Formats: sequence, structure tokens, C-alpha cells
Amino acid sequence: MNLNGFIPPFSDIAIDWSDHALWWPKCNMWLTHTRSTLDQYGVTAAAELEFTPMHKTLRVQLPDLRSMDFRVDFSVRTFRAVIQLCKHLGIRHPEEMSFCKPITAEDIKHNYCEHKKSALKNGHAPPDTNSFIVNKSHNSTNGSLNRSAGSSYNTTLHTPNKTPVNSPGGVGSPWRHNTSNGLNSFNNTFDSLDGGIEELHNSLANSPTHPPEARKNLVRPKSLLERARMNVGWLDSSLSIMEQGIREFDTLLLRFKFFSFYDLNPKYDAIRINMIYEQAKWAILNEEIDCTEGRNGYVRCSSVHLQMNQPQPDNSVGGEDDIDRALSELQMTLEGSHVNSTPSDITHIPELKGYLKLMNITLCAKTLPLHTLKALEDTGEPVEVLHLLNCEASPDVSISQQKFGIKLEEEQYSHWMAAIQLASKGKSLADSSYNAEVKTIQAFLSMQKPASAPVLNPQSLDIRPEDYLAPRFVRKIKGKAVQRILEAHANVKDLNLADAKMQFIRAWQGLPDYGIALFLIRHMSQKKEELLGVAFNRIMLLDSHGDHIKTWRYNTVKAWNVNWEKRHMMIQFEDVNLIFSCLTADCKR
Repeated sequence: MNLNGFIPPFSDIAIDWSDHALWWPKCNMWLTHTRSTLDQYGVTAAAELEFTPMHKTLRVQLPDLRSMDFRVDFSVRTFRAVIQLCKHLGIRHPEEMSFCKPITAEDIKHNYCEHKKSALKNGHAPPDTNSFIVNKSHNSTNGSLNRSAGSSYNTTLHTPNKTPVNSPGGVGSPWRHNTSNGLNSFNNTFDSLDGGIEELHNSLANSPTHPPEARKNLVRPKSLLERARMNVGWLDSSLSIMEQGIREFDTLLLRFKFFSFYDLNPKYDAIRINMIYEQAKWAILNEEIDCTEGRNGYVRCSSVHLQMNQPQPDNSVGGEDDIDRALSELQMTLEGSHVNSTPSDITHIPELKGYLKLMNITLCAKTLPLHTLKALEDTGEPVEVLHLLNCEASPDVSISQQKFGIKLEEEQYSHWMAAIQLASKGKSLADSSYNAEVKTIQAFLSMQKPASAPVLNPQSLDIRPEDYLAPRFVRKIKGKAVQRILEAHANVKDLNLADAKMQFIRAWQGLPDYGIALFLIRHMSQKKEELLGVAFNRIMLLDSHGDHIKTWRYNTVKAWNVNWEKRHMMIQFEDVNLIFSCLTADCKR
């Protein structure tokens, strides 16, 4: 008999069983191939199977720290479940996001391998490789849905009284949650979202003000090693949510995992842009990514501006006909997120040439390498040639302190830094994005300039500095924090909300550590431990202070392989073979 012929003993009850399937607790697997027989699955007469709904209620914490309950398919791969949820939320390009298990401050004090050994020692052998996820999710050792034997890891979540929201979402529709328990009390109960999907999308496009308690459960890493350990919570995209130990009414975090955002269009991506902005803001405020005082100032000014102006303005341009608007959208799609109003002439290669206060020399750059000349008018052989392609670019600039990575005037800095950043991406000055890169840097520099006077009265606002500044900057400037926040706000007061969020995202993308996921690894040949950084275009080795030791571009990778038995990974580059084991996360990460 195949699974299609399975008839539950209560089949005479007038209920639609199409959303139900068999779950095998002992083998931690769904029996969803309905054409297969129980014998083909290896099910014996002594096996215990559970007939359960595939769609279950999952509490999801969004990047803006709001917790909402949704009906999620627990039987499909996590990647597919994220796609279905993002479609309901109105977020394009769901492949950029994934589910992550909440972690505690205690979790980042130990490496993943120590969690795994502790689990095996206690007799809780994980049914899959993602042992951290399973061990933290439920206490039932046989994978059963019955939790009566122990309490859940997420002890503040209880089975709620719920009624479905009237929306066309079917089994994937969200639920109205009548309790205030959960990861934190900043939960959306959907009681105010009677307008259905449209009201939900409007709410997601503009996040409300966060109460102070929303930040209490955030884990703040105190070192690069703790930052590396935070990657242990990601779910395996190739396994279902259920197979990774998640049960109904558990909490998962929905976060952007891959920081290479495609086609950010304010007209279609209001929700996506807002969620990227919120995740970036909390990452900076929580010091999950290093941020200089100048760039942290842009965080505070943008946050105040967005809080003071909650309604989202219309993004349509007045006086622009449909054809011009369609052409503008096509240009944005083709050029990416950085829109340049004047098309770049890629037939002409720009040339940078000027006297820089770097050991009193004259530098000239065109196709990158960088030529060192004796004088500005010199056309002879260069004194030295510096090859910048695939270099590491770490901007260090503070307008208020007249601090630049190399001694330049402000106008010089924007052009030279744009050239160096393009070089770090393997591009030359002939690339069409050069002008857009220059304008982005100039916009960021303009935000750092201290305003003559704040446009808002400090007495009329209740501003808590810790809501706009990272803790170390709050301690540093102390009583001057509110004044600094309002002075910074004066630089962005004329931007609409969409532009302010996009400027914030571009400033975040300009941080040296942007998009780098850290892992602690142990080399097989040398038996020493180092930090491995993985970005969207390169892999790098770092020391304990975050300084780069060696960088490899993906185009230099010749082959890679994983030894699943020993959990070792090998990456073959043009100049070296890197063989290592990961200590802070499973090698699947």
C-alpha cells in the first residue's frame, strides 16, 4: 500500500485532510512521497508515525524586531518556506534571506564543536548535522511532537488562542495572536491590521518606534570571536524546518543572510528597503559591525529623521510622464541600486592625477596600477608602480577631525577613494559605476559636516541617546549626545524617507566589514586557529584584531571539496591549498 492509500481511523470526520502528512519521529523525517510504500520507507509494524498538519504556526521576528505569527509549511525545505513567507510579506528576492534560531549571550561564549560534544555526552545525539539548532529547539530526544516530557527552549511561548485573519493567503495566512509573550513584548498582534494584506504591507514599509525592552534580548558581541560564533544559528536551507527541531509556536528570526542586494527599487521595494535599513541599523547600534564615529553619526541623524517623519511619501516624480518614468526604472534596473542621472561615457577612461601628502609624492592612476611620479608634469618612467586591482580598501575618514586615510582634500578623497574601492572589486576607472561611486562618497561626506545649528529644539523631544548611538559612543560623548544627534539630523532634514533609507544603506555598504561573515577555523597542516572572513566576492584570513592577512578572490578558486565524514573543507587556490575545519559553525554554513 502506498501513502495515498493511507486512511486515518477518523476519516469519517468532515475535515479537509489535504494539508496533513505523516511524520516519523524516530527517523526525524516526513513521509511526503505519496507514491512510495511504507515498506520502501523502511517503516515496520513497531514504528510510530504521527499524522499532523504540514502548515503550522511559527512566530517570526522580522529585522525591525517585530514578532508576528504566520502559518508556515514545516514539511518543505527551509529555502522554500522562506520564499513562501517573503511572498506573503511582499519582499522581492527572498533568496537574500533565511531563518535563524535565536541565540543567547551564553551561546557565543563557546564554539560550535563544544556544543556538539556536550550534546553527545548528554546522550542527545542530533538527527542531522545541524546539532546546535536541534539541541536548542526541543527536549524530546525522539523527535516527537509531544512536548509533555520537558519544556521548550523558548519557555516564554505558550499555545495561543488564535483565529485566522481573513485574507486570500489560505493555509499560509497569518494568525491573530492574543498573547503578549514571546522573544520580547514588541509583538504585532494583527488586531490593528483588519485591512488584510494591504494594511500588513503598509505596516511593514514603515516600522514603528521601538520600545526600550525590544533591545534587551539582542546579543551584543564583545570581540571578533564572539561575532564569528553568532553565525551558528542559521538553519540549513536544504532541510525542512521540522527536521531541524523547530516545533509549532517556536520563534525564528527572519534575516538577510547574503549581503549582495539586487535591484533595490524604491517603487517596488519599500518593505525590502525598510527591512534592510532596520537590520543594518540594529547591527551598527549593537556593534555587530565596526563603525567609525563619523559613520555612526550618519546612523543617528538618519534614525532621528525617519522617526520624526513616519508617513511614507509618494515616490512618483511630479510632471514625469509614463515613458520617462519607465525609462528611469529601466535605467535603475540595468545599473543596479546606484542610479546615476548622467550616463557614464565608458569609451573614455578617467584619469586621476594629483599631488598627495603621502611621503610628498605625486600619484597618477588611470587603469590601476598606481604610478608614483617625481612631479605632476612628469611623463617619464614612474618611480614606483603599485598594483591596486583586488586590493583591500578600508576607508578611514572623519570630516570633523580632518582625518583621511591618505592626506587629501575632500574633493580629492571622493575621487581617489572611489577608484580604490573599484580596484578592490577588481574593476578599473573605465567601469561605468565610477561616477556613481564618487557621488555616493560625496553624499556620505556631506552628512558628516557639522551643522551650524540643529533644526529641532532639544527641549521639545524625548531623545534617548542609546536608541541612536552604539554604547561605546554613548559613553564617549556622554552629556553631548543629544546635541550631536540633533546637529547630525540637520544634514538630512531635506531628504524624503525613501532617499534617507537608501543613503543609510549605501553608508552601511561602505563600511570595511560590510557583508563579511566570520568563522573560526583550524588549519589541518599547522594546527593553528584563525578567523576566516567570507564575503560575496572574496575569502580572507584575518588575525584576532581583524587585520587582513591574506585575501583570495573567487575567480582564483580552482576547486573545492568537503570531507563530510571528518567535517573538513578544502579550497584550492592558484597559489595555495587551504584545508581547515570550522570551529564556530557546521561546515554546511
